[in-house]
Amino acid sequence: MMADGKVIGDGSWELHVHVTDLQVERILRVKSDLHIGGVMLRLVEELDIAIDWSDHALWWPKKNMWLTHTRSTLDQYGVGAAAQLHFTPMHKTLRVQMPDLRYLDFRVDFSTKTFNSVVSLCKEMGIRYPEELSFCKPLSSDDLKQNYTEKQMKKKSSAATVKNGTPADTNSFIANRSHNSTNGSLDRSHHNPHSPGRTPISSPGGTWRHTTNNGSLNNTLDSVDGSGGAADLSTTLATSPLHPSEEARAKLKRPKSLLEKARMNVAWLDSSLSIMEQGVREFDTLLLRFKFFSFYDLNPKYDGARINLIYEQAKWAILNEEIDCTEEEMLMFAALQLQVNLQINQPQPDTSAGTEDDIDRALSELQMSLEGSHVSSSPADIMHIPELADYLKFMKPRRFTLKGLKQYYFTYKDLTLRYYKSQEAASDDPIEIINLRGCEVTPDVNLSQQRYGIKLEVPATDGMTDYILRCSSEDQYARWMAAMRLASKGRSLADSSYDSEVKSILAFLSMQHPAPAPVLNPESLDIQPEHYLSPRYTRRIRGKAVQRILEAHANVKDLPLVDAKLQFIRAWQALPEYGIALFLVKHMGHKREELLGVAFNRIMRMEPGSGDHIKTWRYNTMKAWNVNWETRHMMIQFEEENVVFSCLTADCKVVHEFIGGYIFLSMRTKDANQNLNEELFHKLTGGWV
Repeated sequence: MMADGKVIGDGSWELHVHVTDLQVERILRVKSDLHIGGVMLRLVEELDIAIDWSDHALWWPKKNMWLTHTRSTLDQYGVGAAAQLHFTPMHKTLRVQMPDLRYLDFRVDFSTKTFNSVVSLCKEMGIRYPEELSFCKPLSSDDLKQNYTEKQMKKKSSAATVKNGTPADTNSFIANRSHNSTNGSLDRSHHNPHSPGRTPISSPGGTWRHTTNNGSLNNTLDSVDGSGGAADLSTTLATSPLHPSEEARAKLKRPKSLLEKARMNVAWLDSSLSIMEQGVREFDTLLLRFKFFSFYDLNPKYDGARINLIYEQAKWAILNEEIDCTEEEMLMFAALQLQVNLQINQPQPDTSAGTEDDIDRALSELQMSLEGSHVSSSPADIMHIPELADYLKFMKPRRFTLKGLKQYYFTYKDLTLRYYKSQEAASDDPIEIINLRGCEVTPDVNLSQQRYGIKLEVPATDGMTDYILRCSSEDQYARWMAAMRLASKGRSLADSSYDSEVKSILAFLSMQHPAPAPVLNPESLDIQPEHYLSPRYTRRIRGKAVQRILEAHANVKDLPLVDAKLQFIRAWQALPEYGIALFLVKHMGHKREELLGVAFNRIMRMEPGSGDHIKTWRYNTMKAWNVNWETRHMMIQFEEENVVFSCLTADCKVVHEFIGGYIFLSMRTKDANQNLNEELFHKLTGGWV
């Protein structure tokens, strides 16, 4: 039967599609068995405009999902007559704040998984090992004041009062092909693409534009397609402006407690969902940051931009007090920063010469520790097993006690630590034998207080046992600290790197000693202390700050630019709190809340007030980690026990991704480091098969 030229009863229906580029709507008569590719082909034919539509795809706003599987049918996606679809470019302009606080506008794929978008972006910028980075949303002041779960409850109650579905402005991850996780509830403002400072960029992968922090156009570089543009961009990123705009710095959040540090991790995007699915729209701003502090193969020859961006992220973490340090360490960081600034416009040695200095060797050692490598011993090492023996002060901390340090005679040999009442008693049985294989070592040094401490966490049947050693001098500290660090990697004193480790520790300490006199005239420099010191130390040494910075600078005045940055990075990595992502959690069956610390090789239960470690588990004792997406509980299975908890300061997916990401990074080897296994990353971090 025909009516007005249309067939009735054939199962067809009208599909409304909004074409975002043209701001027009088309109505297509379709059937449910029509595949997505066919819908787009019909739409393009209907539009009949000579435009390259190859970068366009269908987006379903109500379901918050892309219809990118072109062979799937409308019925398979659940698209019915009530659906309103958008035909829109997959690559859109995203304003990205780099670790040095500069803003760059890029064409980024909003339809692929966030991890893959970051990989593509890093390729454009010439940055190796993109798996170390991710996107996060800008934090607001409210994000540091409230837990994620509290904000979610308020959000649900307010959403219940909104008619016709969910509120328009939401960063929740709507249930779709994957899971219904949400790892952020941050305010997001949509920007008019034609507002001042917004620089539209034409074709995907076309020109990129460098904008200053106030939004004004600074310069435009050539296309980043091909090696030439990527090389130009990488060269530009290898140095940063001396000081960002005051506006950019004012937006930085300075956490005032461990709880606020934990709340900062709410901002990370879900690597397994697209940017668009997470509430981000064209011309919005995201932060590109190093997420996993496990830096592989830092090489000045290839990683100029990567080293600079790691240095910048470390610098701002220290200046904003995201990580604690002593006054001497703060002045050392200020001195290294000053040296970097002074060297920027100076001619630099050729990094391609191939010579390996002490910093490169130290970074190689760090790399080996991340890989779990072992150095084979020579025949001479096998014949002679070195030993350390000396008097040290010692304490075995116990909770709720004030037991003090006491002197004992210690011997260390072949990964085993023994202590006795005295040297004369060393021929008798020791008071205790401590196996240091797999231990955790943390420095506890304060030069002004003449404190040279070593904190040990040693694996035990019920978690980790804490020990504190206190040395009497820098030389003694360097020898014992080097031994403990090697022990944590499963390597003995016979290891060939022991002597260089001792020298490295002594060099690190020497940089913290003020020089007798500065080598620079303070009147010839414009040094603003707040640009070099965190607010706490700016207040503490007010009036003396410039003189103290210049005295510390005399120790590093001969370092070239890249070496100064690498020394800064290495000093950052030596801080006790380095690389620990914090989350406030509640363990099942427990009423009190605790901190959970996730590092590159271990997970820690921590006191929320002091940060003291209650228990530590290493990844090599972990069998599995799972999430119950219905209850938002996470379970980690260890060899000895299962740990079940809910996360209060971020979605449990964020914790899951940190653990899976670090395990993924630990599997990198020199043989396979050029091939990024994206499928394995998603398998380890995604939370589903």
